[in-house]
Amino acid sequence: MWRRWQTLWRRYSPLMASLLLLGLLSAILLPPWLVPGSSLRFDRPFLLLLGLLVPVVIARALLERRNGPRLRFPLAGVLARSGTGWRSRLAPLSTALQAGALALLAVAAARPQDSSQRQNTSLEGIDIVLTLDVSGSMQATDLRPTRLEASKSVVQDFIKRRSNDRMGAVVFASDAFTLCPLTLDYSVLASMIQDIQIGVIDDKSTAIGNAVGVAINRLRKSDAKSKAIILLTDGSSNAGNISPEQATAFARTMGIKIYTVLMGQKDQAEVASGLDFFARQMFGQQNVPINRDLLVSISEQTNGAFFEATDRSALESSFHSILDALERARIEDQGVVYAEVFGRYLFLALMLLCLEVLLAVTVLRRVP
Repeated sequence: MWRRWQTLWRRYSPLMASLLLLGLLSAILLPPWLVPGSSLRFDRPFLLLLGLLVPVVIARALLERRNGPRLRFPLAGVLARSGTGWRSRLAPLSTALQAGALALLAVAAARPQDSSQRQNTSLEGIDIVLTLDVSGSMQATDLRPTRLEASKSVVQDFIKRRSNDRMGAVVFASDAFTLCPLTLDYSVLASMIQDIQIGVIDDKSTAIGNAVGVAINRLRKSDAKSKAIILLTDGSSNAGNISPEQATAFARTMGIKIYTVLMGQKDQAEVASGLDFFARQMFGQQNVPINRDLLVSISEQTNGAFFEATDRSALESSFHSILDALERARIEDQGVVYAEVFGRYLFLALMLLCLEVLLAVTVLRRVP
């Protein structure tokens, strides 16, 4: 039996050595698909065909071994009977190293990606459009100092707490306009929101449908996995050429979540009406109707959330809740995140090639 194995080894040592090395590499580089909760994929699987060069290298070595040079000298018989030395026994290692390096290079070229490495990757940001009501009803003082000023202050704090998210802003009253396109320059966005004033748009009516439509248009070409609109308004829509229901249907179709914040708590509120003789601010009761049901419907149909800001602390709490909801959406919507792992295969391939070159110029060096 032992002699039989010796015979097989002498004939097929390049093949057997290569198989042993490839098996050892497979054991060391434990395939990620065997790790619970992970998986492996290849970004360029067609490049795995480079692995077909491995049997070519082994076949060439076998042919060279079978049809090697025959000595035509008087001492050839003596040399043949003397057996093989330790260097000759190491000769198949060169073929094994070449085969192993080629196999690893083929795997690296196919760009393997492993989901078990997702903790080393950064999560993608969320595209958010802040949509602020600047109609006349936002001058009501049930949120101090006014509904608009309270919303501006809380929104600016919200902007400071975000990172990696592109944010834009839309303002609306009787019509809607883009205040700032999606950007990562939070300081510019915060500055533009700070400068918002009642009267920049005709403030006699409120077009919520148009506002949501303009916000959707800002997100239409977004490639972010999560997209959201934060709508701050008193909730009474009485203008515009797009109804809130139509805009909501568009948002739902595009997978955009709408978080609605109802500014105010009643239909009657104090509104600044001018200055008296001593330059003191005067207030008067004014009918500023709110529409809670509309905002609840918008948020529910788009898988967002509805919040009611009855005072400043409730408004701040609403935005903290939105922050939490957006963070959950960031984690849930990331799906399976894959990290590039070709480096481990490339590094080991280069190590094997370096070892093969080192052996070729030292102990396995051939003299013509």
